[in-house]
Amino acid sequence: MSHFSLPSLVANALGSNKGWTKQWAKPEPKANYDVIIVGAGGHGLAAAYYLAKEHNITNVAVLEKGWLGGGNTARNTTIIRSSYLRDESARLYDHALGLWEGLAQEINYNLMFSQRGAMALAHTVHDVQALKRRIYANRLNGIDGEWLSPQQAKAFCPPLNISTDARYPVLGAGLQRRGGVARHDGIAWGFARAASARGVHIIENCAVTGINRAPDGSVTGVETTRGTIGAKKIALSTAGNSSMLLDMAGIRTPIECFSLQALVSEPIEPIFPCVALSNSVHAYISQSDKGELVIGAGTEQYFSYSQRGPLHSVEHTVAAICEMFPIFTRLRMMRNWGGTVDVTPDRSPILGLTPVPGLYINAGWGTGGFKATPGAGHLLAFTIANNVPHDISAPFSLKRFQTGNLIDEAAAASVAH
Repeated sequence: MSHFSLPSLVANALGSNKGWTKQWAKPEPKANYDVIIVGAGGHGLAAAYYLAKEHNITNVAVLEKGWLGGGNTARNTTIIRSSYLRDESARLYDHALGLWEGLAQEINYNLMFSQRGAMALAHTVHDVQALKRRIYANRLNGIDGEWLSPQQAKAFCPPLNISTDARYPVLGAGLQRRGGVARHDGIAWGFARAASARGVHIIENCAVTGINRAPDGSVTGVETTRGTIGAKKIALSTAGNSSMLLDMAGIRTPIECFSLQALVSEPIEPIFPCVALSNSVHAYISQSDKGELVIGAGTEQYFSYSQRGPLHSVEHTVAAICEMFPIFTRLRMMRNWGGTVDVTPDRSPILGLTPVPGLYINAGWGTGGFKATPGAGHLLAFTIANNVPHDISAPFSLKRFQTGNLIDEAAAASVAH
């Protein structure tokens, strides 16, 4: 029987060589970089990859306080779609979806990307009106969307209960066939390998404790638990603690932090063919490639930086899932968890420049962060390289909270996941 060391198993799983494994496992930070990206989740690693690939900026350090992809990237519920109401959101998320569609081939990594369709259920007259409005808005923006009757929804998703006696009767559904799922942490590993191959340094166990500034106010680097690291450009791309990092630079934002609940069942044979979302009960469900049913609940109603939460919201969600999909009532749940999300008043992200010269922000994604991963990184890299926002990301600047030109997806998106 052959025996393998853990590093060799990791290297084989990643399809990487020994040199790359050594580099990401324990790199030592240099004194100075051209760019520092704080946060080695999907967004930060994507930005590093696109900086190297499209802008030829490779002297980049991605700093992570824990381990690569160990934050919200590993705690999301994998849903991908671009069916948002507002024009600005539609362009942003469809830009990301377009990148998702060719990404596995581009970075040569199996992301388990599956465009199985994202179906939003309507249980009330208001749901019907809101979903049809969103479908029409999507079509005007060149984004696919269609309305399904209850019978068509059941044909698309056979486990769905469309009985009129249900507590939440299904009156129809909005479907985006290009929507689907991908492996949550796979996107981090894939971008990490691709960025590292182009010369990017990924430094784990390196928490940022301060942001250094020059007399003119511009950034000069960061203080970390592994020493001072210099750079004239710094991008903050974290989830769950963005406001604390921005405080270090003296920037106030309207970001609030909540815990978002999710859980998975025991693994079963393939039975659930799509992603189903319900706004009325705030529950959503899909099946992973391992066979688990991935079930999401809503955000807790109090501020929290924890990655856990109480059971009452989970109980409400599971009860709703069991009524909409009665065949799952005897399944056992294996585990539940909470992901800490940064939320803005209009439930749209902040992406672009800050008042501090050389400091860039990518935060406040709330529940939309995973589906935007390649797009957010691509747009952030453009902004860092050119010191101007991309046309797609320009509306998502901090200034909108001063001008009142908000992008209000709080209720418009019909479940913001």
